[in-house]
Amino acid sequence: MPVDLATSDAAPRLLPRGHHHPVPEIATSAADWSALADRALDLHPSTAVDEGLVDLTTTAQDLLPPNVRRALADLAVDPGPSGALLLRGLPVGDLPATPAEPSAHAAKDRISELVLLTVARVLGEPVGYGPEHGGALVQNLLPVRAAAATQTSTSSAVDLEFHTETAFHPHRPRYLLLSCLRSDHSARTYLCGVRTLIEGLTTSERLVLSEPRFRTRVDESFGGTPDMAPGPLVPVLSGDPAAPTLVFDDQLMEGTDPKARRVLARLADVARTRRLAVVLEPGDLLVVDNHACIHGRSSFSARYDGTDRWLQRAFVIGDLAPSADDRVGRIINTDFAAAT
Repeated sequence: MPVDLATSDAAPRLLPRGHHHPVPEIATSAADWSALADRALDLHPSTAVDEGLVDLTTTAQDLLPPNVRRALADLAVDPGPSGALLLRGLPVGDLPATPAEPSAHAAKDRISELVLLTVARVLGEPVGYGPEHGGALVQNLLPVRAAAATQTSTSSAVDLEFHTETAFHPHRPRYLLLSCLRSDHSARTYLCGVRTLIEGLTTSERLVLSEPRFRTRVDESFGGTPDMAPGPLVPVLSGDPAAPTLVFDDQLMEGTDPKARRVLARLADVARTRRLAVVLEPGDLLVVDNHACIHGRSSFSARYDGTDRWLQRAFVIGDLAPSADDRVGRIINTDFAAAT
């Protein structure tokens, strides 16, 4: 459920009321998903989450609730002021304990994976990235003790700063999908849509952000090293000035001159002040347009006892063709070291 940080007693009072555009919510019931759930009964828990499972979603798309299909079609045409969509009431199946590692085998049914990939196929082409959870098409996001204080999806002890998913990547996803299997009410997913951001910036700041005065370093998990040159000069904002495309990473992006650095820091401040928090509940699926909305996450206290927060994530690109030289099947393996 979206949390209004201006009125919630459980959250800091950071925002005036209505500062961020609300995320549209689509409510569904178990009956809406019964046909797709029946299809999942044919899938054994050992069924690989691979291209074969993606192929099953070709016909499974017809089994999605009509209001979900309409909402996804609308999002594809226009991400709207929030740049995101929240689907509620999705089936998650019978869950085992939260795994200790993202790649650990979990004896669960495949309904959540089938639903997630079916929604992904409506929006485009699901892909994995070799360095990211081994290229898994559905990644388990859960707290890992060794990563607790890192800027990664498996951290918990620190806030995950605002970013565009793989902002440095030439084939970054168009959509990021986050499906909640097990919740933690102290963990908030932060969103800030580009239209909300630009409302908090001056005209001159927007102009600076629209110029190619910024570079983004490659994340360490993708082979980035301290001596590796940052990526090409790019603008933060591009396209329609009223509803621009946004690329930003609070940790990896840098301005190439003093004014660009000041304006980039200002954008980060605006995002933190205007952000919307979403507490994901089991059965929620948050769809984020990665061109129109940046995201982050609050810190939370992990227990590492099998009851921790458990999300599943999928990445979607619009077209497989541009990544053909860097891709095997649906796994993208861009070699950034070779490009420098």
